[in-house]
Amino acid sequence: MGLLSKIFAKITLPRGQQQGFFATLNGYAPVFTSWGGQIYESELIRAAINARATHISKLAVQVQGSAKPKLQTRLRNGPNEWQTWGQFLYRLSTILDIQNTAFIVPVIDEFGETTGMYPVLPSLCSIVQYSGEPWIRYQFRNGQTAAIEMARCGIMTKFQYSDDFFGESNAALTPTMELIDIQNQGIKEAVKSSASFRFMARVTNFTKSEDLAKERKRFSRENLQGEGGVLLWPNTYTDIQQIKSTPFVIDADQMKNIQQNVFNYYGVNEDILQNKAYGDAWAAFYEGAIEAFSIQFSDVSTKMLFTERERASGAVLMATANRLQYMSNADKLNVSAQMADRGIMNRDEIREIWNLPPLPDGQGQAYTIRGEYYLLGPDGSVTKKGDDLTSGTEQVDG
Repeated sequence: MGLLSKIFAKITLPRGQQQGFFATLNGYAPVFTSWGGQIYESELIRAAINARATHISKLAVQVQGSAKPKLQTRLRNGPNEWQTWGQFLYRLSTILDIQNTAFIVPVIDEFGETTGMYPVLPSLCSIVQYSGEPWIRYQFRNGQTAAIEMARCGIMTKFQYSDDFFGESNAALTPTMELIDIQNQGIKEAVKSSASFRFMARVTNFTKSEDLAKERKRFSRENLQGEGGVLLWPNTYTDIQQIKSTPFVIDADQMKNIQQNVFNYYGVNEDILQNKAYGDAWAAFYEGAIEAFSIQFSDVSTKMLFTERERASGAVLMATANRLQYMSNADKLNVSAQMADRGIMNRDEIREIWNLPPLPDGQGQAYTIRGEYYLLGPDGSVTKKGDDLTSGTEQVDG
């Protein structure tokens, strides 16, 4: 049994009974074709995709509600038996950035029940209609195919415009990719040229081409095939000069513009790529890149795992991140002190900011409030911390 049969179990679309492609609003057949991973071979683009995927992989996935308790228990341990949540989110983010479409399929057991979820990368995907319901039919590079009801799958998209279900390709990035490739070739050729010396000279007193060829071989044998030294030019050589090649290389400002195109496309910058961003800079990156992914992933996963009634009852799968962990130490200390003194955060929540584990036996669930704080009631009464909120009051003059 392979991974395909492990994920899809025995659910397949019966042959000879499909009723054609699912009708869409734009009149096109809903077909997704893998755009190829050549952009992932670029160092700069891979770094940008990796930066996004690395931060997204740190999202905490939580399941809330009382629906499907067995499934919730399994999802708390991981999305499936082969991946952790970090690995799942990293690959899902990478697929989405490269393909602009990412498919999430349920892992199904022999009884047809959902036991987890898995990100797949099909070479071809089409939405067909069977018995009045849309099905997603996947085809993989090894020739294997599988089909499952569309309602049980999740589709995440970017740059979705012309297709009702799938995102656009990254063809808009092709000009930038070509410039990066040309620049890399230019640097490579420049290094090769700088490591070699070429000369040209005029040779006299030769009337036959055979004699000229013999002289060329003699000069190369005696001057260029040894261990190095001084080139000896006989008086038959005149107008000796070195040939200098100057391969074109994009200057720093133009290269900066090319890099900026990639950064703009993926919503990153040098500080994010080099792990220098924290505080407000990282918060801006979170809101612009990570939060958008977490919201879409949460919505898509919740819809594919739980029925409408279960969602109405509070069942939800949510991916969140503690942004306070990315503050500077001074900002963390200030937030910790202010939030603790006012009883807004308990000790465990503050420890989480500092990447510390919760205290044992629920000790960290207690709230502490500084003694000089008073509760001012609407009638002008004041209650000091530690006093009985109903009887321990004193009237404030004025």
